[in-house]
Amino acid sequence: QVDLVESGGGLVQAGGSLRLSCAASGRTLSSVAMGWFRQVPGKEREIVAAISWNGGVTDYLDSVKDRFTVSRDNAKNMVYLQMDSLKPEDTAVYYCNIIQWGSNIPWNDSWGQGTQVTVSP
Repeated sequence: QVDLVESGGGLVQAGGSLRLSCAASGRTLSSVAMGWFRQVPGKEREIVAAISWNGGVTDYLDSVKDRFTVSRDNAKNMVYLQMDSLKPEDTAVYYCNIIQWGSNIPWNDSWGQGTQVTVSP
């Protein structure tokens, strides 16, 4: 069973930046697509960014396009989310997970603790 640990969240002012990291253990991520998700209380978890198995293709939620950049380092079994020009509406708990490429549906319903991102106005 893969274990995914998110880190890098924090409190920033609007316009600031954060870099989130996703570290995996239990299996390699070298052959799977990955996604970053976020969730706020009372709302559905939504996918923010997706990256293909080799990093060659990325996709983003429209509201974060041109502000967020997803990347991966398969040699280190890590996935990253660079978040720039943060807005208060980006405030959420951010999670990573394996996804089914194309549909962006999570591979399973196992989630880590996530990392809290809070953006003050």
